[in-house]
Amino acid sequence: MELIVQGGESLQVADSVFAADYRESLIHQVVTAYRNAARAGTKAQKNRAAVRGGGAKPYRQKGTGRARQGTSRSPILRSGGVTFAASPRSYAQKVNRKMYRGALRSILSELVRQERLVVVEAFELAEAKTKALVAKVAELQLSDVLLVTAEFDETIWLASRNLYHTGYLPVNELDPVALIGFERVLMTTAVLRTLEERLA
Repeated sequence: MELIVQGGESLQVADSVFAADYRESLIHQVVTAYRNAARAGTKAQKNRAAVRGGGAKPYRQKGTGRARQGTSRSPILRSGGVTFAASPRSYAQKVNRKMYRGALRSILSELVRQERLVVVEAFELAEAKTKALVAKVAELQLSDVLLVTAEFDETIWLASRNLYHTGYLPVNELDPVALIGFERVLMTTAVLRTLEERLA
């Protein structure tokens, strides 16, 4: 298939990567797994077995008028353990490489169909200034855009990190959550060739 590069030129790309079927359930599974992998899962509380103390009865069994208690670390008492205590856990979900690549192909193809993928020959900044990046993005008539380059560009990264509706990633760090998180995705032709080679 053909993609139009900003400026009027056309670029031949593989149908298997940029014209794949839209697989909503696969995208949902991969995006959910990706976001879950970022969760710390370090929440922890102490149950009655982990709380220190409580070896002796807090008061005698009978004659006090109170309910009987066998330990001062019972969950119903102050400073006692937690009934259903949280413990550290992993939220990771297994997603194999074939599924991950299939989801990326499906997302990229849908971006092309919705005309949300913008291709330029090159994207560079002379200096690491936010004002310069804003002007360049405005020149392309874009807003809420993810910028993707073939190599890590510190100039673009420094200029974009303070902009709320502008993201930046090199192609080797591209992920499905970033691709669906912006209204437009701007890529260079070098990025397209790299994705085509990796996902074909």
